[in-house]
Order: sequence, then structure tokens, then C-alpha cells
Amino acid sequence: MRMSEDPTAEPQPGLLPAEIGAAVIQRHLATLPMGPGVYRMLDARGDVLYIGKARSLRKRVTSYTKLQGLTIRIQRMVRQVCSVEVTTTHTEAEALLLEANLVKQVQPPFNVLLKDDKSFPYILVAHDHPYPAITKHRGARDVPGDYFGPFASTGAVHVTLNAMSRAFPLRSCSDSEFAGRSRPCLQYQIKRCTAPCVGRISETDYMKVVDDARGFLSGKNRQVLDIWQGRMQQAADQRDYETAAELRDRIRALAHITQKQDINLSDIENADVIAVHDEGGLVCVQIFFFRAGQNFGNRSYFPAHTRDVEISEVLDAFIGQFYAQREAPRLILLSNPVENADLIEEALSNHSGHKVELHVPQRGTKRDLVDYAVTNARDALRRRLAEAASQQQLLQGVAELFGLDAPPQRIEVYDNSHIMGRHAVGGMIVAGPEGLRKNAYRKFNIKGEDLVPGDDYGMMREVLTRRFQRLLKEDAEDENAADWPDLLLIDGGKGQLAAVLQVMQELGVEDVPVVGIAKGPERNAGREQFFLPGREPFMLEPRHPVLFFLQRLRDEAHRFAIGTHRTKRAKDQIRSPLDEIAGIGAARKKALLLHFGSAKAVSRAGLADLEAVPGISEAVAKKIYDHFHGG
Repeated sequence: MRMSEDPTAEPQPGLLPAEIGAAVIQRHLATLPMGPGVYRMLDARGDVLYIGKARSLRKRVTSYTKLQGLTIRIQRMVRQVCSVEVTTTHTEAEALLLEANLVKQVQPPFNVLLKDDKSFPYILVAHDHPYPAITKHRGARDVPGDYFGPFASTGAVHVTLNAMSRAFPLRSCSDSEFAGRSRPCLQYQIKRCTAPCVGRISETDYMKVVDDARGFLSGKNRQVLDIWQGRMQQAADQRDYETAAELRDRIRALAHITQKQDINLSDIENADVIAVHDEGGLVCVQIFFFRAGQNFGNRSYFPAHTRDVEISEVLDAFIGQFYAQREAPRLILLSNPVENADLIEEALSNHSGHKVELHVPQRGTKRDLVDYAVTNARDALRRRLAEAASQQQLLQGVAELFGLDAPPQRIEVYDNSHIMGRHAVGGMIVAGPEGLRKNAYRKFNIKGEDLVPGDDYGMMREVLTRRFQRLLKEDAEDENAADWPDLLLIDGGKGQLAAVLQVMQELGVEDVPVVGIAKGPERNAGREQFFLPGREPFMLEPRHPVLFFLQRLRDEAHRFAIGTHRTKRAKDQIRSPLDEIAGIGAARKKALLLHFGSAKAVSRAGLADLEAVPGISEAVAKKIYDHFHGG
């Protein structure tokens, strides 16, 4: 239901702005229900200012009319309230989950926000293949299989997979690569795979290794080791020393994995540990993931709008938003108590399909683990504060160097990468007071068909045209949606700068400063020249801190652009000419490669030879022949 208030109504004489907002809220109270639900405070434009939950909507919203008991942050919100919307729910637990989902979607300015929330990677053992692969997975769980995690980072998954490959030699290739192989790959040669793609292991024996890997990822390390030791002894008794030696090496590798854990509590199987530390007006929330008795890593969060908010409220908001779209483990250890623990437990239990317990340990190994998480949160926050202070000084130096009105809050840096015009890409990185904003990075596949191969100026014009056309479109639709830069840094000299200025002039963009940064003589670092419109090129002292800062930004843009280029080039290099033929899937491609030995041999084959391949009909053979011979 929605109840709107006329924002143009004349304020009552003698009322202060906050009291006007309180009066607006007061007029809604008579129509608010007494039951549970979610309320939304809106401003004059209809934008959501704040979202909250309540056991009784009328009682909770009434508290906003008593200004003396409100924090400064909430008083600022009340000043802007012109309308109230409510959504009723059956239970308070349902209201908590709805509030968390709405806050994540809308990102209201007066809520405690978990801005840097990203999906976590998992390890996937798929069910849709007779020889399942063990791979990293991020995103929706739409692939049938067993998911193990979450892991704190992609790096943690790669380390785990790399370590596991020594003990569990399972394939990590894609299904298309598996189907197209005619001989074992390097992983087989270094004993990291059993080469099921070419029949070097039976399906039964391969599935035994898969089951062992599942057992390990499920925390059954001891059982897996016992099984392997029994197999090794049996192989030795039968004088099958090669198999016994292989099992011995796998046992050693598995023992190495289990001993590598920094923290490994035997009495914790599946749990998340959440600790919070506040200092300098900021808050850090640290979360550790324990699955199957193993430490899967940790991640730091810095929720926004926390200066005048109690720690319990920060934890309450964090837990609600973090688990709104994730399954919570059965145990969540906290460093501080939360006010609505029973309600949160009920909501998370309903959402996850199993009982969830929130616990603040006071002693023992669980308390030691929470203290360790608090130490990590404190150290991460202090690093953040030190970096923020240093970053602000550098941004102030950038403003003084380039004559900006204020320190830039968003710097966009552009660079291109290609080899003789092939696989050309453009890269954009973003930096600001918080450092590099990697979630704002963008890559551009160069699409201009009229570009001369290797035309760096033309590539830069295309990238900037596409970028600022999008910004202008977003600005026309919603002036608050477009994220305009305060400074553009271009990797290049006078020519690149002229190309960018031409684009800005054509698009009518006049208020974005542009600076070109060119490598010095003989491409020596520290001798860079800076190019600005209407100014002579200049250089900074080799040890100038702002120079180091700008070099880092330029190098990061170069790293991002060349990494994108290499990825694109690598994909093209592994692409087979057979992939371009409609109707040739993985099975037919494998049959052709096994029969002829290579795609080049397939391209030279005659029509009768193609028809002789198992699974290739007369019509398919003619399609293949015509593809390679211009038919």
C-alpha cells in the first residue's frame, strides 16, 4: 500500500524543518496497520530515503515523530520525508528478509549499506557428465552437481584446486575440450589428471577418485586417508608397486593439504565467524568461512553510513543483507550480541531450510577464533584508514598539479592493447578516495570496421565515444544515474590527447578535464611528460609522490588492457576451424579429429573420406566439405 503526501503543501508557521517532516509522518499514523511489515520513507521526488522493518508498523513509525530520541543521521532523514509507503507481511521474520532484500536493491542513503557485496566462488563437482570435472563456479547454481564453499576469494579456490590436483587427479578442462582431445594433455604428463578423455582410466575407477574428492571437501579427511592406506597396503601385498607408489604420493599430498590450514578447529564443521571493529568513524566487519572443518578464507567489509550507528545495529544490518540471497550455515559466531537475535535466527532458518544459531562465545576455542577475527578486522580497518589518509593527500596533490577545483572523486584511466591491430581492446580503470574501484573497470572490444590496423588514435576515439555516449544517455534518463568522471587520464601524448578532445567536442562534453601521460625518453619511468590542453608539456621530479601515484594508475590501466587483450587472443588461438561449422558439436568434432588427426587434415579431406567417419552422415559430410572448399 502507498500513502502519499503533497510535497508542495505550505509548512505550518513556526515549525523547524525536522518538525515539518515529523508532522508529515504524524499525519500517516492513523492509516498505518498495527501488524508487522516494512516501511519506506520517501522524499519530494519519490526517492526512497530509508527502509525499516517493524513488528508493529504504527508503533515503529510513531517513534520518528519524537525528534529528541533520534540520532543526527535519522533527524536529517526526517527533514526530507514527504511520503511514507508500507508493505505488510505475515510475520516479523518475513519483514526482516524483505527489508534486507529491498535495502540491497534500492541502496537508500540513510540505511547502513553493504556496498561491496559480491557473489562468492564455490568448487563444483558436476553431475551432468560421465567423467565429472572439478572446477571453480561463481553465480547461480544452475548446473546440477555438488557445490562446496563458499570461498572468500577466487585465489583461495585456485590454491585449493591446485593442491587437490596432487591428491585427486581429476580433469579440470571444459566439456568441449574433453570431447575434442585425441591425446593426453600436459596435466596427465605431470600426474595431475588421469586422462579420461582418451580412455586411460575406466569410468568406475574415475568415479572412485571423484567420490574421494567429495569426501575430502565434505570434511571426511580421515575416512579418505584410511581408504587410501588400505588400498596401498593391498596393492603392496599383491606386488603392484606402481599403484602402491601412486597411492603413497596421493596420501602425502592430502596430508600436506590438511596441515596447510592456518586455523582448523575440529569441533567446528560448518560455521561463519563474523567480527566487527570500529575506529575513526568507520566500521570493519570481518567474516571467516569454515566448511567441512576447514578454513575457506575471510573477507573484510566496510559498511557505509555507520558514524552514529551502534555496533549491534551494524551487525544486524550486515547479517540481514549478507544472507538475503545466500544460504546461512547452521552456526554463526559473533563478536558482539545483536538486539534481534531470536528474530534473525527465525528468519535465516526459514530462508535456509535448516536451523540457524547465532552465538557469541565467551571462552574456549570458539572465543579464540572470534578474537582472531576481531584482530583481523582491527588490522584491516587501520590499513583502510591509513590508505584513505594517504589517498586523500595524493588526490589533493593531483588537483593542485592539474588545476582542478577540488580533489577528484572519480579518475578514469584509459589504455588500448593490440598486436598489429589484431584482437584490439580498450581498457578503463577507475580510482577514487577509496583506491582502485575494480567493480567499475570496463573493457571495450574495438568494433570499428573502418579502422586501419594499429590506429591507436582511432581506437581511443572509439572507446571514448562509446563511453561518453552511454554517460549522456544515462544522464538524460536520470541525472543521478550517470557516474561522471572528475578527471580523465589518457596513456599517450599530444596525439592521443587531441583525439580525445575531438571526441569531447563532438559530443558537447566541456567540463571533464583531460590529461595525457606519455612515457619519457627511452620509455624511462620517472621521466613521464604530462599534456594538458592550453599548456606546455611538463615533467615532475623523479621522486615526486604524485608522480608515483599517477604511474601506478597508468600501469594498472596498461595491465588491465593487456590482460584483456591476452584473454581475447588466447580464446581465438584455441578455437578450432570446426567450431565455425553449424551442426558440428563436441561429439562429431571428436570423431573427426580422431579419424583425421587434426582440423587441417579435415579441411583437406575428400567428400568420400568425410562420409567414412563414424557419426558423419552424407549431408553433414557435404556441409563440412563445402565449408572448406567454398561450396
